[in-house]
Amino acid sequence: MKAFVYERPTECHCDWPRLCLILLFLLLHGCGTIPMSGVQEKVLSAKNAVEPALVHIRPVKEVFAQGQRHEVLAVGSGFIFSPDGYVVTNEHVAGESSQVLCVLSDNTEMEAKVVGTDPDTDIAVLKLEPGGALSSVKLGKSSALESGQMVLAMGSPHGLARSVSLGIVSVTNRYLGDSTGAVGQYNNWIQTDAAINRGNSGGPLVNLEGEVVGINTLTLMGAENLGFAIPMDSAREVIDAIIKDGRVRRSSLGLRLQEMKAKTDNPSLQGVVIADVVPLSSGQEADIRPGDVLTAVNGKPVNARFEEDLSSVRKTIADLPVGEKTVLTLLRGDEQLEVAAVTEEQFSSKGMQAEFLEWGFTVAELTPELARRAQLAGKTGVLVSGCLPGAVASVSGLTPGDIILELDKTAIVSLSQFSQLYAACVEQKKDLVMLFVQRGALTRYVLINSKGISETTIDKEILEHAE
Repeated sequence: MKAFVYERPTECHCDWPRLCLILLFLLLHGCGTIPMSGVQEKVLSAKNAVEPALVHIRPVKEVFAQGQRHEVLAVGSGFIFSPDGYVVTNEHVAGESSQVLCVLSDNTEMEAKVVGTDPDTDIAVLKLEPGGALSSVKLGKSSALESGQMVLAMGSPHGLARSVSLGIVSVTNRYLGDSTGAVGQYNNWIQTDAAINRGNSGGPLVNLEGEVVGINTLTLMGAENLGFAIPMDSAREVIDAIIKDGRVRRSSLGLRLQEMKAKTDNPSLQGVVIADVVPLSSGQEADIRPGDVLTAVNGKPVNARFEEDLSSVRKTIADLPVGEKTVLTLLRGDEQLEVAAVTEEQFSSKGMQAEFLEWGFTVAELTPELARRAQLAGKTGVLVSGCLPGAVASVSGLTPGDIILELDKTAIVSLSQFSQLYAACVEQKKDLVMLFVQRGALTRYVLINSKGISETTIDKEILEHAE
């Protein structure tokens, strides 16, 4: 399986060997109408138009591993897209950061506020507070790109700020499947052979008119000349929503989609295959079943013959108003059906985390998506995301993946409430605290022994029998 990696973590340089090869090809083959000097001028003009708005980003990231919270320094790229100091970068660069430091093109350092992030598209918006207007980029239309068109990838590869590489657009509409781990279910990608390396993430992909047409985001591990950028047309909607509301609201019906080619070789059969329906979702409540073919949403035809068509269908559903009735047209065998389903808000499966030092474990908030995966009747509880080996939680029998439903018979409704209950236990120096947890499909009790007594876990059924 191909592995995709996100780019996380000084002087200006261009990819001169590649530039020379491109210019030599144009000269020998008589391609195009721009003379060699004209190409050079366009490259320099595009670079000079964007370079003053480049931002070198140094976030302090919060990382939770093995039951502990760590702070690590990272590096990434970004660009200023409005004179009043708004900066765009990747969510994996600026998300979950305790501090974000931005270094401007003139080496001015500023701390940035994270306005909002969208993990589903890997986009984050930052805000600088400058004393005056800042240089900003011009946003172009990614829909106008063509394969073979020259572009510049700008940013801070391996921490080398103000770097520039030259290449072409390889594919304008590349689909990266879910198995790659690449975020971007609502958009396809711009594939380019302009060099994109670790640290380029969040930097601009620029056409020769000096317009930003994409956001550099990821590359293919172990390969050369393979980089991917978020199309600017898709990014604009996300950026506008984050500035307005601090986040992006999307609708969900709990449907997992698959291309038609996986079901039939008949090209005349239009629609998209329902591969799975999430338990407890509105799609399941509407009796939508795996194997159904979705052909229209509110009377608007949808079709995903190939994998690269899936993103547009997902976006059609995501753009529906949250909480409103939607009419879906389905094919079930030879029968055409119309079903009504009420859209729900699509929440990220990525929740906030917190460290609980005295017991040696970390906990994540239980998002609606995680609650559904666990098939919980309610949406309460917190998820154990890690346990420090040898610490109180681990020795007492708590394991990563457990969902804490109760603490000393008090139902857990949020991460903040759990934090308050935990703090009270620590302050009162309680030696024994009983947790009621769900582990997989089973529930059980875990006795937290702060004195380090050996593991004590009691099945719920045994306790109930004893009572």
